[in-house]
Amino acid sequence: MQCLEYPFDSNYIISKKKKIKRELLESNKSFIEKKIAILGGSTTNDIKLILELFLLNYGIKPSFYESEYNQYYQDAMFPNKELEEFSPDIIYIHTTNRNITTYPILKDTKEAIDALIEAEYSKFSGMWERLHEVYHCPLIQNNFEMPFYRLLGNKDASDIHGAVNFLTRLNMKFYEYAQSHDNFYICDINYISADYGLKEWADTFYYHMYKYALSVPAIPYLSFNVANIIKSIFGKNKKGFVLDLDNTLWGGVIGDDGVDNIVLGPEESEGQVYSEFQNYIKSHQQLGIILNIDSKNDYENAIAGINHPDSVFKEEDFIKIEANWDPKDRNFVNIANALNLLPESLVFIDDNPAERHIVTEQLPGVCAPNIGQVQEYIKNIDRSGFFEVTTISEDDAKRNEMYVENAKRQALEASFSDYNEYLLSLEMKGTIKAFEPVYMARIAQLTNKSNQFNVTTKRYTQAEIEEVAASDEYITLYGKLEDRFGDNGVVSVVIGHIIEDVCHVDLWIMSCRVLKRDMEQAMMDGLVKKCKDKGISTIKGYYYPTQKNGMVKELFKVFGFSKIEEDDKNNTIWEFKIREDYENQNKVISVEY
Repeated sequence: MQCLEYPFDSNYIISKKKKIKRELLESNKSFIEKKIAILGGSTTNDIKLILELFLLNYGIKPSFYESEYNQYYQDAMFPNKELEEFSPDIIYIHTTNRNITTYPILKDTKEAIDALIEAEYSKFSGMWERLHEVYHCPLIQNNFEMPFYRLLGNKDASDIHGAVNFLTRLNMKFYEYAQSHDNFYICDINYISADYGLKEWADTFYYHMYKYALSVPAIPYLSFNVANIIKSIFGKNKKGFVLDLDNTLWGGVIGDDGVDNIVLGPEESEGQVYSEFQNYIKSHQQLGIILNIDSKNDYENAIAGINHPDSVFKEEDFIKIEANWDPKDRNFVNIANALNLLPESLVFIDDNPAERHIVTEQLPGVCAPNIGQVQEYIKNIDRSGFFEVTTISEDDAKRNEMYVENAKRQALEASFSDYNEYLLSLEMKGTIKAFEPVYMARIAQLTNKSNQFNVTTKRYTQAEIEEVAASDEYITLYGKLEDRFGDNGVVSVVIGHIIEDVCHVDLWIMSCRVLKRDMEQAMMDGLVKKCKDKGISTIKGYYYPTQKNGMVKELFKVFGFSKIEEDDKNNTIWEFKIREDYENQNKVISVEY
């Protein structure tokens, strides 16, 4: 919904929140449902209501537990039947500098201040440890915003007695904990409040009147950031950019002005701004964000601009370049199809509002932010949180390389008339094993990102994946695939729940970048082998249809399962009796089990 995309009108969202919620619930979104506990050190009601809107907009339908006013510590540290029965999927701890009751005074020694910091940190870290132990779910913890006044003026930052210094040191302790603990995330209200404007954020009227630790108009900015962390945890991040060229990556129209006259580079101020923007976009490749071009241009002009002497890009930085005179929405679909991605996985960046409108109208779910003037491009894209980072896996860092390798595979495929001969020519090697600690983050990430090849669309946090892996009641399998062009990493995951002598397939997912390479057959063979080892005679598969997973509707039928049940919503249950003479279905991948 456009009113919930950055830059948004905070007052409109607050005043129209009921109307916005109704429209979101009436939309055709396919929601995943999640339970979120908010443990607040101040009033949190409107934070909850606005957070709900942003989550609904991301396709997450939340239900909430909300602590009583300033009862965050009690709810965390003491038995709480209501919270335990709620069984949250995520806990958000909304504390602020208002919850620090004791600051250093000028007569305190260094040792006394160190002890004060340690006591405050121990209070929080003890709370986090207990929450992890009891609820086994991700935690989101605010850091501390800066105080709204400085007793020591500028020296407040450097002197150990200053509140700024004290809060900065506490924040560093929080960051060190985050760096050494999985499933723990910092909501950086220190940055958010500075970006918003600390004077406005810390308007004391709202605290003394309503016990809000931030001004009410700032609440959408906080809630939006919390929602971005949550949608990232549950795999709702975008995966790449689709970029316009003229007046987006450089100033001017290359077809009219010529490559020598486009505005780019150090000679003039506007050119410097475009260069800075190019550097910003290219830096996303470190995160595995893929870059593509969709431009109304002659292909030769597009390539000439990309290879301009002052351009930070080269042609090979882009996975797919569509530069022609076709409608941009058609090119956008072509790019998504070539990448085996859904269009809504990609963000459209274009300076032209008419082009943005056409793409978003024709391709529901695609984000095309209002990027404003060139000097605002970075701010408006960066604040949108399309690629909010909660984990960085090895596969993320290699994603661009993987897509380049995939393009080489497609070129090779085109040279073969027999598809089986093409598969054999790839010289594929697979690894299919039970979940291992080194891959837990990637496995959790894949369970939340896979929408098309996903029979049940169940989502798992890393903590839940680790629990499943440690239990004798489950069969777990991850699949890696490499070939002559490179390593695709972990591309498939199966979780089977063992009940008596039946294995119930709770999850079966695969990355779309390895479709039609027999990896699904190899995973089936691995599942049968594991079941045989455990004396299991029957596998039951489940298919729950969504708007996105139609490609696996007949997956179990392909493997030889029999359909035994179907309801009025087209949910199906399949059964496979394991024969002693089961013959492997994969014929082209050499697999290590």
